[in-house]
Amino acid sequence: MHFAFSDQQLEFRDAVRQVLAKECTTDDLRAAVDAPSARTPRWATLAELGVVGLTVPEAHGGFGLGLVDLVALVEEAGRVALPEPLVETTGLAAPLLAELAADGSDGEADPRVTGWLGGIAKGGVAAAVGDAGRPTAPIAGADGADLLLLVTDVSGRLELHGLDAGACPVTPVASLDPTRRLGAPAWEPSPATLLAYGPRVDAMVDRTADRAAVVVGAELLGLADAMITMTASYARDRQQFGKPIGSFQAVKHLVAGAQVLLEFARPVVYGAAWALDERAPDATRAASVAKAYASEAALEAARVALQVHGAIGYTWECDLHLFLKRSWALAESWGSAGDHRARLLSSLLDGR
Repeated sequence: MHFAFSDQQLEFRDAVRQVLAKECTTDDLRAAVDAPSARTPRWATLAELGVVGLTVPEAHGGFGLGLVDLVALVEEAGRVALPEPLVETTGLAAPLLAELAADGSDGEADPRVTGWLGGIAKGGVAAAVGDAGRPTAPIAGADGADLLLLVTDVSGRLELHGLDAGACPVTPVASLDPTRRLGAPAWEPSPATLLAYGPRVDAMVDRTADRAAVVVGAELLGLADAMITMTASYARDRQQFGKPIGSFQAVKHLVAGAQVLLEFARPVVYGAAWALDERAPDATRAASVAKAYASEAALEAARVALQVHGAIGYTWECDLHLFLKRSWALAESWGSAGDHRARLLSSLLDGR
């Protein structure tokens, strides 16, 4: 398969890169630690550009685009360690709500669902999606979210529930990455919050997990790229024995090795996004391969970056730690590399 982004997709990606370079500096990341809300002026800017509503259907005010269009933009978000819940809202919640809207009984979608979709498209709703089968676990993006989409198992039947902000208390949960807003909602399933149940939810949960693997993988690509760039710059400036440490062969090999892993992971993530958009038979396997490759590339980039920087790389004053912590957190989010390799092996052995 020959794959390449269109000129329009590349232009959009470059425009988003320019905006984020100006509006999401490392000083902004430090300020985000104490931000009271997930919706910030930067979030409004991304909404105006159409980034937040990218996966919202056109009928509800969005662009109605797929993961292939989104992954390039999420990679740019990873490049600056964007603290806003773009992955959770645009990568997970919006496609899930779009499925619900398209599957409405008698051709009419639930007005709650259409309202949330319109809110996401306008930038007025930041959402979080609960991990399937673990509704009480800390949820990325839940602290400060306007909408929670939560999955729970009720007597062996999966149910999907939607809760507006304020419908249940959310306790902030400390994260390894202080810019990543985790929250644990205290809630009880009720008919008033029920959106769907049964086999259709099983299928939606599976597709959401696949999307999460790919979109989080795309964010890891951006993080890896940023850490490699920062490390190369540091190696050019830092001197030992009267020479830049970047001139030493051992350092060159470290950085080059991390770059090689990144370049191998990038097309795998793009290919998985295409497979999910096209509902390819091997889409789930492709998603697992993508997350495994992206996690390993980011972890290697983080290891090399910290080794080259030394202990200073982990201090608050050094920008690198912001990217290290996000990488370590996301490498485990929605399944580690080991989890996805085991999932892939199980699929191959089962002949699925």
